[in-house]
Amino acid sequence: MIERVHAYDPTADEALLNRAYVFAMRMHGSQTRASGDPYYAHPIEVAGILTEYRLDTATIVTALLHDVIEDTPVTKEEIGKLFGEEIAELVEGVTKLSKLELQAEHTRQAENLRKFILAISKDVRVLLVKLADRLHNMRTLHFIKNQAKRERIARETRDIYAPLARNIGCHRICTELEELSFQHTNPVARDAIVRRLEKLREEQGGAVQLVSQEILARLESANLPARVFGREKAPYSIWRKLQRKSIGFSQMSDIYAFRVIVDSEEDCYRALGVVHRAWSSVPDRFKDFISTPKRNNYRSLHTTVVGPRGMRIEMQIRTESMDRVNEEGVAAHFRYKDASYGLDLEGMEAAGGRDPLANLRQLVQVLEHGGDSEELVEHAKLEMFLDQVFVFTPKGKLVSLPRGAMPLDFAYAVHTSVGDTCIGVKINGELKPLRTILTNGDVVEVIRGSKPVVPPDWRSLTVTGRARSAIRRHIRQTEKEEFLRLGRVSVEQTFERAGKNLKDVSLRPILERFALESEEALFDAVGRGRVTPSQVLETAFPGMVDADREAATARRKIEGGKGARLYVRGGGLTPGVSLHFAHCCSPVPGDRIVGILREDGEGLDVHTIDCPKLAEYEDREDLWRDLNWTPEAERDTVSLARLHATIGNAPGVLGQVCTIIGEAGGNIVNLRMHHRQSDFFDTDIDVEVRDAKHLTNISAALRTCPSVETVDRTRG
Repeated sequence: MIERVHAYDPTADEALLNRAYVFAMRMHGSQTRASGDPYYAHPIEVAGILTEYRLDTATIVTALLHDVIEDTPVTKEEIGKLFGEEIAELVEGVTKLSKLELQAEHTRQAENLRKFILAISKDVRVLLVKLADRLHNMRTLHFIKNQAKRERIARETRDIYAPLARNIGCHRICTELEELSFQHTNPVARDAIVRRLEKLREEQGGAVQLVSQEILARLESANLPARVFGREKAPYSIWRKLQRKSIGFSQMSDIYAFRVIVDSEEDCYRALGVVHRAWSSVPDRFKDFISTPKRNNYRSLHTTVVGPRGMRIEMQIRTESMDRVNEEGVAAHFRYKDASYGLDLEGMEAAGGRDPLANLRQLVQVLEHGGDSEELVEHAKLEMFLDQVFVFTPKGKLVSLPRGAMPLDFAYAVHTSVGDTCIGVKINGELKPLRTILTNGDVVEVIRGSKPVVPPDWRSLTVTGRARSAIRRHIRQTEKEEFLRLGRVSVEQTFERAGKNLKDVSLRPILERFALESEEALFDAVGRGRVTPSQVLETAFPGMVDADREAATARRKIEGGKGARLYVRGGGLTPGVSLHFAHCCSPVPGDRIVGILREDGEGLDVHTIDCPKLAEYEDREDLWRDLNWTPEAERDTVSLARLHATIGNAPGVLGQVCTIIGEAGGNIVNLRMHHRQSDFFDTDIDVEVRDAKHLTNISAALRTCPSVETVDRTRG
């Protein structure tokens, strides 16, 4: 390991590395890992991963010591005395919060995330060590015998650590974390994709080599020296695309992409010209991430052309230095400066890069708004996952927002007070609704009121974690009565269904069970989704929930009417109004929804935001109401959705489809075949699902089946 460090930093303190190595071995002693290996092998492997990225000595020493505070009696103060205050701060930043057995798993995850964000916002090396730590843990995850624990760790890796790696540009680490997580969270889907890729490799492997040679020949004829190679899309990346788009595996055009590496930035644009003159480009498929880098400093030209032999191919054109930064992110900027080895922020910014911590500091602003653990994890994911769009203030200041952002996201990005007082917006000089999606180059002017007014339904008009956390802070301050009412109604209805009267029950044992101070605190917790009504019933009458589970499941179906207020809120709804879930679009929890007032005054129709019928009401702003789902709807309900699938006509294929749906947790309640032909037939499948994401997962799982040609959600 020391030789590897000296290979890129000959001035590294060998004595310090040796002391850290011996100290870690001595402190971990006879501890072992699930694989049976000595525990001290783990920090050595973590340090080894970081030497691949040429990190400085302090980071390597931190990797060797990163678990001693958590797993041994050693304190931060002792590390400070032995190895210096800098290393002590780094080790303490990496260390997880100590044991939190009494808290729920999502709370423990959120508390760890809270601490990591605060630590890495000061020093990105904390995150680099943590990512290497998680990467080695994922490489050895198969040694853990408990399947539920493996799946929990894999989900946490996919949802938290992989996006954090992407945020600082470490694409190589991000991709490996996603792939390792995919193996444990959805092995059936991954195996199906891997089999399809193997078959595709056999069919097209030779063609990929020929296309690479053809591209290289074109560039050489233009006196452009370059390296050209094809790369295969990773299984998890394919899975995400199957989830996002209603296409089958065979319809994906970018399973193979070609990377062109040239000497300079100018050569990138010259190579682009050569490619576009040689082959027809596909409209709307060109992106210039060199002049406008992504938030994580990713720089490259992307284009799609109808290339040699009529193949539709995706190409990425970049320099060697761009390629290294794109793969290694912030780690690519560790180098010598002023005779010392470390992160060269000035050199990175001079090369056109941005501060890698800028994205992470936005998460710190989310923390400042408070909120519970579930909100924190949700908003952190929003900030980390979304791509970007560039818009301008009226004075010409550039504001970077996630793709799909709306005016309220812009207002809160400018300043929290601007978002709180926003009452309208002008986009490119014209008044527009707050639900307008912003596009690149828009000039956005916020119209402000005299005092903060934040309606609850504004949450459906935002996509950024910062905006949503600020709105939720106002909701916590101004809508406590709504949560109390909702919680009380939920508990009363749950007790009534069980044949019990809440007024006849002493709440003292329930308050003690959930460590709550008062009856109001209990109903508030239920309204906010922190405690479920069934948990309250189970505490008051142990065993009753299990005994009545089948009947309870049947009663969880979402239906319209006055009772639908348990599932939908927002839009300034008046008490007692009837809600009707529109048959034209069949909304399920997780869909973005709006309400249209019936002109006969008989209630409100709930539609999905993309329902074609909404076009009829485009000029009737007075009828629109922005709505969102309650925690009750998103937590404990079943909705009916319909999938339309085109399936190959062969023995056993219908059984395969049903098995896939069952393995994905869906319950088929009706199935109808039509347009049956010799090679294909169409099928409508009615499935009970938990929410829109559950339905998307089922659709994506079906698309991995070779016998399934297309899968789409049917509206109505």
